[in-house]
Amino acid sequence: MIDPLLTRSKASTPQADNWNEDPWDDVLNSDLETDLESDLQPRDYREIAPFVRVVIAAVVCLSLLLGAVGLWYLQKVNPSGDTGVGVSFTINEGDSVSSVSTRLESEGFITSAGVFRWYVARKGGIELTPGYYTIKPHDHMGNIMKVLSIPPSATFIKVTFPEGFTVAQMGRRLAEKTLRLNADLFYQATQDPTVTSSYRPESQTSLEGLLFPDTYQISGDESESQVVQRMVKLMERVARQEDLDKSQETVGFSPYKTLIIASMIEREAKTEGDRSKIARVIYNRLELGMKLQIDATLLYVAPEGATFSEAKDIDSPYNTYLYKGLTPTPIANPGRASINAALHPAQDPLSGDPICSGVAKPCKYLFYVLSDKEGNHAFAATLAQHEVNVEKSRAAGLLP
Repeated sequence: MIDPLLTRSKASTPQADNWNEDPWDDVLNSDLETDLESDLQPRDYREIAPFVRVVIAAVVCLSLLLGAVGLWYLQKVNPSGDTGVGVSFTINEGDSVSSVSTRLESEGFITSAGVFRWYVARKGGIELTPGYYTIKPHDHMGNIMKVLSIPPSATFIKVTFPEGFTVAQMGRRLAEKTLRLNADLFYQATQDPTVTSSYRPESQTSLEGLLFPDTYQISGDESESQVVQRMVKLMERVARQEDLDKSQETVGFSPYKTLIIASMIEREAKTEGDRSKIARVIYNRLELGMKLQIDATLLYVAPEGATFSEAKDIDSPYNTYLYKGLTPTPIANPGRASINAALHPAQDPLSGDPICSGVAKPCKYLFYVLSDKEGNHAFAATLAQHEVNVEKSRAAGLLP
């Protein structure tokens, strides 16, 4: 016999005594199950996708914007390409970072005054000191800030003035090396009577020959006149060390005229051994009343590029082929060795010297000409000897 309980359908499940079947039950049960399943599953991605895309797009745009701004900023701080040659820049009394940044931009050192001000503020600021600075255009702003942070008095540029330079050449060298100093103003300072030298005669205005050629450390706050004065003072010190003040006793000429002779030696001598002999030739010719006929004196006043023949035709007190005696001023600024040679000329050759063969006493050095490519000279006591030396020199290709 089959148990009736096992054959009951779902609809015949026991219910409460008062329960009545409602046709809506199946529908409600179905909705409830659907809602429960919906709560337990993720929201359909299609409903949130637009929002996510907007957020992602915004993040990407912001990143690109920040990257572009950062790149722009870096390009302003550190421009691409090589920096230019250093150029002089002046900080004036009362200048501020704002005024300086504006001028830096207008003069082409930087491309954004605003970025420079922000950069300086971010790095702790600058204490500006009036003076001259050397800045490279389009350099990294950090380098420019560093340059402007160092007072001019604490910055130095080494400048070497070779022996034998004229004051005009010295001015050009100074301007070339320091950039901020002017060659014309330097030259004007060498003609200024207020820049004094104990060796300059009252009748002379030029300081030619009175500036000592050496290597100088030029500070960032020095003027052309101050540099000239330093060079004058060093010449005075070296001259005293060489006993130039006693020149009248030792060689018979005043200190200034002895410096004129030293300048001729400086321009003529190419080797150390020739200096004192050239000095002796000059003193001998002066003593005998002969024209000095020194080529370097012609070139002092000749236009740049003039040939020897053209220079020789110039009527000037510096033309020692036309006029006897010393030139009005030195023709260059001599070094210590030439000053020493002017004060200690070589002795004339002894009677046994080949130069003195067949020469009536006294036998004196009176001529010299270039004899080799190293710059040595051949010396002679007679014109005939000198002409032989000249021909040898010309044959060796040492003379035109």
